[in-house]
Amino acid sequence: MDMWGDLKEGKRKVKFKMYFNNIHIIIYLIVGLIGCIVGQVLGLINKRLENHERILEKGSLKKFKKEFKAHYGLMTIMFILYIVLLYVCKMDLELWYANIKNLSYFLLLPLLISAFVIDWRKQIIPNRLVLTIFEIGLLVTFFEGVSSPTGMSLALNRLEGMVVGAIIFGMITLLGGLIAGKEAMGMGDVKLMGALGLFFGMKNIIMISILSFLIGAIASIFLLVFKIKKTDEYIPFGPFIVISAIACIMLPEDVLFTSLWFVFSGEWFIKYIRK
Repeated sequence: MDMWGDLKEGKRKVKFKMYFNNIHIIIYLIVGLIGCIVGQVLGLINKRLENHERILEKGSLKKFKKEFKAHYGLMTIMFILYIVLLYVCKMDLELWYANIKNLSYFLLLPLLISAFVIDWRKQIIPNRLVLTIFEIGLLVTFFEGVSSPTGMSLALNRLEGMVVGAIIFGMITLLGGLIAGKEAMGMGDVKLMGALGLFFGMKNIIMISILSFLIGAIASIFLLVFKIKKTDEYIPFGPFIVISAIACIMLPEDVLFTSLWFVFSGEWFIKYIRK
């Protein structure tokens, strides 16, 4: 009798586990679907930002309907990013509402993709876009500061990240202008790094800076070697910042730090010589 009871209990547990696995799959699909919708809306918003038009104004809904076009690329990117973010953050689905930092990334990702697309196409990062990132960053800093026991130190770290991010890129822009006689990068990049500092804090914004220059160097060589860009053609830096920021969101901090240390310490070169 006990054996049959244990067997039935075991079956119940298996069914219960399968039920929750199915629930999780449905949640992932819902989040992915939201990503698709965000990607489609992003395509419409990007066009208006590129043309320096207001996103919402009188008759904007009619314009959106008239200009409607499926943006499959952006829909696919946002679908993948949202699902990966949900998995990477390992958000407690029961406590998702309390996880302010991870939730803020769902707002930040589409804005980063928008900055990537517009900067690549038009070599500009719209002020409205950077201001939106800055405003969300301030709200996240405030709410984390209020809700966390170490709120004050968290808020200070975020504000330091904002200042450090803007200073690093501001100095590079200034020095580039003095040495090369032309802008090394645009002010949009400086403002974007300052706004991102509110999300990532001082340590991570320095990591994003280093990673963006590394990715930028590799990508620039690739673009020039394969003649996608000419030597006298401007290569926007915003996309490299965006890729680095997304990497910082998706990858564990210790993995990023170890990878950067491996590259810049020359360990890979020593290992190559020893072979």
